[in-house]
Amino acid sequence: MSEACAIHVEHVVKDFSMGDGHLRVLHDINLDIRSGELTYLVGESGSGKTTLISIIAGILYPTEGSVSVFGTDIYRLTDTELVNFRLSTIGFIFQQYNLIPSISAAANAAVPLIASGVPRKEATERARELLHQLNIGDQCDKLPRQLSGGQQQRVAIGRALIHSPRLVVCDEPTAALDARSGRRVMDLLREVALATDRAVVVVTHDNRIFDLADRILAMEDGRITHDGKHMPKDH
Repeated sequence: MSEACAIHVEHVVKDFSMGDGHLRVLHDINLDIRSGELTYLVGESGSGKTTLISIIAGILYPTEGSVSVFGTDIYRLTDTELVNFRLSTIGFIFQQYNLIPSISAAANAAVPLIASGVPRKEATERARELLHQLNIGDQCDKLPRQLSGGQQQRVAIGRALIHSPRLVVCDEPTAALDARSGRRVMDLLREVALATDRAVVVVTHDNRIFDLADRILAMEDGRITHDGKHMPKDH
């Protein structure tokens, strides 16, 4: 693994139990993702994209293989060590937002800071500042149910970025956003990715933002079938 390598995926296989058998959704994935780059994962639904990023982010254990994130073999960690590593190093933007319904937008965005020991008042103020950057500063005190889908998405993005993680992993971060808002969010993620000690990996179907990627990986049937600066012609 080179010094510039943020993520090293080696011989990763993932099976899910299906009745008396199993379904293989990832087939012997080998992949290096470099620091300082915005990398997209594209492909049809069911191609394995979300499974792969969940394994990279330490959320879903592989059936076989190993994953190193900034030199740490994350699946050799204990459960507690893995939770702490994710908390300090990884930000994950979920497609379904996963906001806590009973607390405000600012409090939702502040959760990672509070969990890592930052005083609640300081964490909430920092969350408010970030939500202003994401153009929803006037929504800070609202509950998730009072926000539009796009506003909820931006709160989820703020929560993923609030603790300045070295790795940001995103599942369809622009899906609920209009074109202008989507590019604003991706510009922010690209700014994060350009730091030499960070990496951003994005699962997306959104062809409006393909031009912002440094690298595009296409998946099909649990395998990586394309690796390049531009989309393959058959996608």
